[in-house]
Amino acid sequence: MTGRGIDQVMRQPLPPVLYEPWVRDAREYVRLAERANGEIRQPVMADHPWGDALAEMDRLEPDLRIVNLETAITTAGTPWPGKGIHYRMSPAHVDCLRAAGINACTLANNHVLDWGEQGLRETLAALHAEGIASAGAGVDTSQAQAPAALPMPGGGRLLVFGWATPDSGVLPGWGAGRDHPGIALLPHLDTADAQAVLECVQGHRRPGDRVVVSLHWGENWVDEVPTAHRRFAHRLIDLGAADVVHGHSSHHPLPIEVHAGRLILYGCGDLINDYEGIAWTGGHRSDICCLYGASLACADGSLQSLEIVPFQLRRFRLGQPDPQALQWFERLLAQGCRTLGTRLHACPGGRWDLVWY
Repeated sequence: MTGRGIDQVMRQPLPPVLYEPWVRDAREYVRLAERANGEIRQPVMADHPWGDALAEMDRLEPDLRIVNLETAITTAGTPWPGKGIHYRMSPAHVDCLRAAGINACTLANNHVLDWGEQGLRETLAALHAEGIASAGAGVDTSQAQAPAALPMPGGGRLLVFGWATPDSGVLPGWGAGRDHPGIALLPHLDTADAQAVLECVQGHRRPGDRVVVSLHWGENWVDEVPTAHRRFAHRLIDLGAADVVHGHSSHHPLPIEVHAGRLILYGCGDLINDYEGIAWTGGHRSDICCLYGASLACADGSLQSLEIVPFQLRRFRLGQPDPQALQWFERLLAQGCRTLGTRLHACPGGRWDLVWY
């Protein structure tokens, strides 16, 4: 979520005007962060938000780097009417994504159309001009449902598909159509939706390809994985429609499952946001963020290993988490993972490996 407050501390921020019920100036989010953790010396460099995560990504040596980008990249001045929160980042700051070597962004979420169809078109153009692939949104249904096709070093491709569900905050009218832009939508998470995903995957998949189905689903703050999400993820894997289910929307991480040898990330949590200084109720917090380094078998897409690297956001920068934050994260996932047949194994440096049964 590199828009709004984070855009304001970069070198060419957009006008800070907001249309939120309580905050009318994006710089207020900067002030909240500074009151919580100290001054942010502005302007920051393009790599600033990633902080210590850049070195960890280099250590992991991933073949491909994929994120859910939950902001428009646009200068459009007209926000979507009736929507309470509008995220956007200046196209001048797309180098923030390039600084982390991002290969693909999924865009099927509840913020990519915050600045209307013009904002979406400009977002697509900004990403593609930088050689960053996208999935989950497009100028029509065909493009929105098409995957980001990423070549893999050993041959074949990783196909990344993106869909969103209405309960994640997607507004009516956001779905792409045959003659208008929008995002790829799954209205019900039922058998028909699973079959639609399968048919879409089958229409693009070639021998040797692996498939990630990226889903923006559910509410922002939840205490457990919804039953409907588990059922749908299992169905996708059982149908052969997904090697990895990549879920997001919750602002905090959710328990992780391995079903039939395939990875299910029900909720990755935020990696970057401008929520510092905001007090959340119910014991939740959004400043503990993770990288997920998944290794898949080339032959069949089964999970070989998953390393989870936690960070803590301070001054809009990912840094090493303090002991209290690590304890909170471990408690958050311990019971839920155990219920799903997995657990976290602590490794040196405050990292975890996933163990499954």
